[in-house]
Amino acid sequence: MRSPLSPLAPARRRLVLIVLACVVVAIVAVVGILVVHRLAGAGIAEQSRPGPVLLVPGYGGDVDSLDPWVKELRSEGRDVVVLQPTGGGTGDLWAQAARLGDLAERTLERTGAPSVDLVGYSAGGVVLRIYLRDGGGASVVRRVLTVGSPHHGTEVATIAEEAAGGCPKACEQLATGSELLRRLAAGDETPTGPRWATVRTAEDETVTPVDSAELEGALNVEVQDLCPAATTSHGALPGDPVVLAMLRSVLGRAAPTVPEDVTC
Repeated sequence: MRSPLSPLAPARRRLVLIVLACVVVAIVAVVGILVVHRLAGAGIAEQSRPGPVLLVPGYGGDVDSLDPWVKELRSEGRDVVVLQPTGGGTGDLWAQAARLGDLAERTLERTGAPSVDLVGYSAGGVVLRIYLRDGGGASVVRRVLTVGSPHHGTEVATIAEEAAGGCPKACEQLATGSELLRRLAAGDETPTGPRWATVRTAEDETVTPVDSAELEGALNVEVQDLCPAATTSHGALPGDPVVLAMLRSVLGRAAPTVPEDVTC
């Protein structure tokens, strides 16, 4: 079969072949760069572009307890959505994480935003970690804040699980040393993609020990670090001034920082 370059003079034919070779090399280089970027974490949310905020309630699914967060964030002009849990908020945390993934996808489609921020209260912080680790959330989540979350289990759940009759599924999963918590603790506790922060209170009698609410690699803040005299209980965390200030300092455009505008 005759080559389409045959009519060209030898010198012109060589020039065309050189140009074609350069084009091929350029295409290969671009593809290589894209592959490297993907392997290095392409798709990570742009940190300077805040999007909608998804709030995840704690054990028992009391969405009204998050009203202080909804009010605070909406006063800052943020689009806020609260996850509505199923099964009374005491069912399988894996199922709750799947619901969170669906909510994130619907929210991105509704708003056209490139990413979402996540805030989880108590067990809600564990739910969002499941979504980030196993549900593909790391590529669409920009910031993460967990509040009083039993990331490494709580003695309260452990005691309840060992009592006669046991306790609901989510309670079992929050017991110290549970299969779910061991999986989340394996490797990196704060997977690359979002920027992470946690807040806890030294007066927590639900998440015990209190340090269970910390995550390696996160900005970890204790209420009493900023308000030494605070007696904030676990149930009072959503309305605590340090927590409300953390919403502003963690979910803004700048990198997450310890808040300086707290009125104790």
